[in-house]
Amino acid sequence: MLCTRCRIRTAVTDDGLCTFCSGTRPPLPEDMKPRATGPGGWGVGDWPRSPVGLSWAVTALLGTVIATDLVAIVSGLHLRGVWKDLAADFTAAPGSRVQSADHLHDTLTDVQSTVFLVTGILFILWFHRTRRNAEVFDPSVQKMGPGWAVGGWFVPVANLWFPYRVADGIWTGSAPIGPEGGRTAVPRGLLNFWWALWIATLLSDQITARAQDTSMEPEQQAHALALVAAADALEIVAAVLAILFVRALTRMQVERAAQPVVPAQPVPGAHR
Repeated sequence: MLCTRCRIRTAVTDDGLCTFCSGTRPPLPEDMKPRATGPGGWGVGDWPRSPVGLSWAVTALLGTVIATDLVAIVSGLHLRGVWKDLAADFTAAPGSRVQSADHLHDTLTDVQSTVFLVTGILFILWFHRTRRNAEVFDPSVQKMGPGWAVGGWFVPVANLWFPYRVADGIWTGSAPIGPEGGRTAVPRGLLNFWWALWIATLLSDQITARAQDTSMEPEQQAHALALVAAADALEIVAAVLAILFVRALTRMQVERAAQPVVPAQPVPGAHR
């Protein structure tokens, strides 16, 4: 029988929970325990490891994504104007003008793709590190294994949900310990908004790609470019939320790393 909470692992307790959800998971292996701590409570050559450096790199690259999107919007709207002029009067926009504007926009699109790819790689590296840290902070609330912090982004359909489940576990496990020894409640609004905007950008990219593939006439080209500009604007908002998410989660882990590891409490009736 599957766990009644996560619906992923086998239930081992009388109330139908797995070892993760019930807090009865076996102790972490020695190679994941922080044997020694340095400044701020980070492990020396072991887990947990500071995500601060990666977070700054990701933040800088997300800022670059925003900058390239802004430039692409300006270029796209300029090209849209050229196509609209061409739709109104074929003599108003000579072929050389269309080709020049189209070449510029294509070049900026290539730059966008390259920056987005590099940003994605660094983001996943940061994401995986925070997931491994969360395994040390509180393994009982992790719904997905550390490997899904990387693989979850590349599985079709599942990538619409699995990374969020990983992020939710990281967010919960990284919450600082309160005065009474329990986790403090950290609002999930930022996490939820960031993920919602990310999904929205994926859908908008599909819509714009289809519109561009089917646009043949100048008026259709202009309409497709308007959709592309809107998608880029949406991506800017998503990038801003991603920056806020990265900074917030990194701060949580920095604070949590300076606190002691609190072992999960055993659940009565659990099967060892």
